Amino acid sequence: MEELFLSLKDEEWPLTIINHDRTIARAIVIDDEKNFYFVRVNRDDDFGKASYIETSGGGVEDMESIEAAIHRELEEEMGISVDILAKIGIVSDYYNCIHRHNINHYFLCKIRKFGNNHLTEDERNKYHLLRVCLKYKDAVKEYEDGRKTKIGRLVYNREMPILKRAYDIILEGDF
Repeated sequence: MEELFLSLKDEEWPLTIINHDRTIARAIVIDDEKNFYFVRVNRDDDFGKASYIETSGGGVEDMESIEAAIHRELEEEMGISVDILAKIGIVSDYYNCIHRHNINHYFLCKIRKFGNNHLTEDERNKYHLLRVCLKYKDAVKEYEDGRKTKIGRLVYNREMPILKRAYDIILEGDF
């Protein structure tokens, strides 16, 4: 299975300076019935007021493998333990608004067990993260609807190619 590699620019905010890189582990999560799991984000901050879905994930900590980070992040944000089925690819993208370059490593994961999430205070009170379960076509519609905002367009550009590739992998049984 060939991994997807994308390099995206931020066309929403002007580029002034990029002063840090962040390695991020992210997952397209499915269950036995091929439902997809995401986090719904409701924010009102430097990126503006927005509500959208995105893949669960976050920064890789010092001395942590990308695979360990994906397990940790999915447990923290969605309260799930997973099996990693496949590496989907890498998306390099920029958030000019916060002067950051992201290197997103995407995995296709299958839920092994549900439990309780362990959200940070910001994830609970600032971003109001919530786990959502969607069929593929509903997830595509959610991403398309999210394009009404600047941050939603950045997330759409980053994640739609990954979601489509994950769906193809699932249909092909290529894992």
